[in-house]
Order: sequence, then structure tokens, then C-alpha cells
Amino acid sequence: MKIAVYCGASHGNRTVYTQAAIAFGEWIATNNYELIYGGGKVGLMGDIANSVLSHGGKVTGVMPQFLLDREIAHQGLSDLVVVESMAQRKQKMLDLSDVCVALPGGPGTLEEIVEAISWSRVGQNTNPCIFMNVNGYYNGLQKVYQQMVEEGFLLTEDYKQIGFLTNPEQIEGFIKNESRL
Repeated sequence: MKIAVYCGASHGNRTVYTQAAIAFGEWIATNNYELIYGGGKVGLMGDIANSVLSHGGKVTGVMPQFLLDREIAHQGLSDLVVVESMAQRKQKMLDLSDVCVALPGGPGTLEEIVEAISWSRVGQNTNPCIFMNVNGYYNGLQKVYQQMVEEGFLLTEDYKQIGFLTNPEQIEGFIKNESRL
């Protein structure tokens, strides 16, 4: 399984986020999965990549040229795919992966996973989409999605295909139990 991970280019204010990224990276590697991510060396992005690599796993980064020019690319990746734009990065990550997972992060993280969810609803993304809800980080967002259902803007069936999970071990069960086409 190839897992696209969206996460912060910073560490946040709590060590639990760094610990979760490192543990998730170890889980990916020990299960012989592959990490597909933004290619950065900083923040949670660097932490998860380093963890996968240090446990013998494969890591593919996807980075636009303008970010590569800023010298923030991780130098030890299994593969680095360079694209021209953020839009191409998002599409390439979807094309290379089987599932999308968001760890804690900022607006960019949120934008990328929400776009993947939106594309699923219109048939342009077949990857399951999951929020790794570390330390309740995505509780508020989960409530927003629930309100979308209550207010008639999101079908219950579509909501059930968005995972709000608390540990990586739940990923496989979520994928097997969801009703994707």
C-alpha cells in the first residue's frame, strides 16, 4: 500500500505530534508500505520521512520546483519527483498513492486532504481519505463534517467514507469496511 501523507512543515506546539509522525513512519515501514509525501525535510514532514527511512522503508517525495529552489527538499529519499506547481503535486501524490492520510498540520495540510475528499465525491479520486486524529487535533473538523450532514450539504454515505482515526492500526480496517466503488 502506498500512503499519501499530508502534514505540517513545522512540529506544532506539542511533542505528541512529532511522536505520532515518527510512530506512523515506523508503522509504514514495518508493514512494507510506502510513504508518498511532499518531499520536505522540515517539521512533521521530515520526521515521518526520516522514520520510514530509518526503518528500511521506501519514501517518495513530490515537490514543486519553486520549493526545491528554496533548498527544503529531503536529500535522502528513495525518489523525488519534481513537478511545476502545487496543483501538479497534489495530482501526482494522488496518482502514486492508494490512500490519503492527514496528520496534524496547518492550512496547506487541510487544503490538500479536503481537496482529495472533494475529488472523491465527484469521482476524481478513488483513494480513501483519513484524518489521523492525534490528540483530538481534528475533533473540531469532524464536528463541521457532521454539521454538513445535519444541514443537508453532505450525504451520510459520503461522511462515512471519511476516516477520523486515532492510530495507524485502524487504517486497514477502515479501508476494508468502507463502501468505495
